[in-house]
Amino acid sequence: MTVLLALLAIFTFFAFIDELEEIGRGTYGILQALLYVAMNAPGLAYELFPMAALIGSLLGLGTMVGNGEITVIRCAGVSKLRVVFAVMRAGALFVAIAVLIGEFVAPPAQAYAGQFRSAAINDRTALKTRNGFWARDSNSYINIREILPGNQIKDIYIYEFDDNSELRTSTHANQARYTNGKWVLEGIAQTIISTDSIQKREIEQAAWDSLLQPDLIAMVAIEPDTLSAWTLVKYIRFLKSNGQTAERYEQALWIKVTYPLASAVMVFLSIPMVLRANRSSSVGQRVLIGGLIGLGFHLVNQAAGHLGLVFDIAPVISASLPALSMSVIGTVMLIRTA
Repeated sequence: MTVLLALLAIFTFFAFIDELEEIGRGTYGILQALLYVAMNAPGLAYELFPMAALIGSLLGLGTMVGNGEITVIRCAGVSKLRVVFAVMRAGALFVAIAVLIGEFVAPPAQAYAGQFRSAAINDRTALKTRNGFWARDSNSYINIREILPGNQIKDIYIYEFDDNSELRTSTHANQARYTNGKWVLEGIAQTIISTDSIQKREIEQAAWDSLLQPDLIAMVAIEPDTLSAWTLVKYIRFLKSNGQTAERYEQALWIKVTYPLASAVMVFLSIPMVLRANRSSSVGQRVLIGGLIGLGFHLVNQAAGHLGLVFDIAPVISASLPALSMSVIGTVMLIRTA
C-alpha cells in the first residue's frame, strides 16, 4: 500500500499540473482544480494497482532474498509451489481492494468530478443519463439522445420556459451539427404554447443560438471505462433492447472484469523475477524494472481494448489477453527457476 500511495501522489501531481491551463475559465480556480483531481484519485489508484502490486512485491521479496530468508525457507524443504501460494495471498488482497475501489468508489467519484469541472468551467449544469445527455442553458432544458463524432448530435429535445417556469416552447430536431461557432438544427418540429393557444410548425433547418458547446458534451459524457461493471451490464441491456450497438461498452465491461485480476498476475510475476535475480540487485533496480513492466502492461492493456474494437475481436479475448500473456510468461519463468 505504501508503493500505491507513492505512485498515486506522483500521478496526482502530474494530473494537477495538466489542470493548470484550465484555471481561470468560468469559476474554475486552484481550489476547484484540487478538488477535481482529488475526486479522480480513486480511479487513478484503480489504474495503478497492477503496477503498485508488482513494485511492492519486488521490493518485499527482494528484501527477503537479500537477507537470505528465501534461501533458508527453500533449504527447510519448502517447495516453490508453497512459496507461490503464500505470496499469492497478498495478491488476493490486492484483487479484493481493486474490486471495491473499481466498483463502488471510483465510478461515482469520477462522474461527479466531471459534472463539477464542467459546471465550474462553463457555468452550466449538465448530466449524462441512460436517457441521453441533459443540459441546462439559461431557461432552456436540452435533452440529446445520441452524440456522434465530428461535433454532431441526433434526436434533440429543447424545452424553453419563461421566467415563471412555465413551458412556452417545445422543440424536437432530428439532428444538429456544429459549424462556424453555432449549431444548425435539421428536421425541426416545434410546438409554441401561449396563454390562449398552441401552435405547431415544422422547419427544415434553422440556427440554434445556444451556449452549449461540443467540448461541454465531451467533458460530461462519461466514458465507458469509468463506469462500474454493474452499470455497464445494465446499459448494454438498454442499448440492445433499443437495437443499438454495444461493442464499446461490452469491451469496457470485460476490461473492468479482468483488470483487478491483473494485480494478482503482477504479484505472481514478481516471484520468478525475484528468485532468478542476483542477491546484489539494488532497490532502485527493482523499482525501475517493476515500474517499466507495470507501465508497459498498462499501455498494452489499453491498446488491446482499442485493437479489439478495430479488428472486431471478441471482447473477452482482447480484454484478458494481456493478463493471460503475463501469466504464461510468469509460469515459464517459474518453471525454469531453480
